[in-house]
Amino acid sequence: MAEHDTQRMQCMEVWGGNQPVDSGVVMAGLDAWVFSRPYAGASAGGDVHYVSSCATGRITRLLVADVSGHGSAVAETSLALRSLMRRYVNFIDQTQFVRSLNDEFTSLSESGTFATAVVTTYFAPSGEISLCNAGHPPPLLYRAKTRTWSLVEASDRPTAGRADADTGPSNLPLGIIDLASYEQFSLRLRTGDLVLCYTDSLIESKNAAGEMLQPAGLLEIVRSLNVSDPSALIPALIEAIRKLNPDNLTEDDVTMLLFRPNGLAPAAPFWQRVLAPLRVVGAIARSFLPGGGPAPWPEMSLSNLLGLRHKSRVPEFQEK
Repeated sequence: MAEHDTQRMQCMEVWGGNQPVDSGVVMAGLDAWVFSRPYAGASAGGDVHYVSSCATGRITRLLVADVSGHGSAVAETSLALRSLMRRYVNFIDQTQFVRSLNDEFTSLSESGTFATAVVTTYFAPSGEISLCNAGHPPPLLYRAKTRTWSLVEASDRPTAGRADADTGPSNLPLGIIDLASYEQFSLRLRTGDLVLCYTDSLIESKNAAGEMLQPAGLLEIVRSLNVSDPSALIPALIEAIRKLNPDNLTEDDVTMLLFRPNGLAPAAPFWQRVLAPLRVVGAIARSFLPGGGPAPWPEMSLSNLLGLRHKSRVPEFQEK
């Protein structure tokens, strides 16, 4: 399809929520695709996903969370997360954002609400992502250079910092303990690399022997799929998991967020750069409103993004 038909995310926008979605978006530096289907065809579920872009288009933050509960019980929590995404939209360092996420869920812990989550922040000028995992299944990473998939786990990567200076329990689900610390680490991505975040319904699916896939089993399936067209990867993965067992992906919410560097440098118009400070102030003000204001995903299916391609405009980044 023609490039002008693709949906593009504007600066200072926050997209996402806990409703059903099957969409794709082009941003400065990143292409992203999200699929989310609440349990039993509900209008809203316990899986929450968000993507935000900063005032200059250089910082993209992506969140996938699995909140305890379903439907309306998660609605207020989803709105609170949107508000936090807006409040920290211009922060390159995601440390304070993760702290605030844990504080939010700790305040809700009396009602039994907690969440696992993966938070990633992509900085387009350097091609680097910072990642924090709060008790969530590990993302999958595809390296275009070597054509290989691997699990992204903190124990395998150099630590860039902690979201809390305490030395107590770390990387627990959000809301379990208010003094928990959260490690974050960095990865350098090249144009064409892929990162797949997902919720636990995938790894709790059964293989042909009736055993849970676990991350290792999911990794094995993904390695068998064709990645030449990233927009078709999520549908192909869903089909592959369903073929293993007819009950797979039917007993819980299902959410996947796939993104890749596209080599597009931020190119905000001059007037937009001049007005960036005002947009920041406006976003901060909106973050204190209920829900932080509306910002839905565009109604665009993954199939409509077939053939999405971009010519690299910045040099590829070297492996760390």
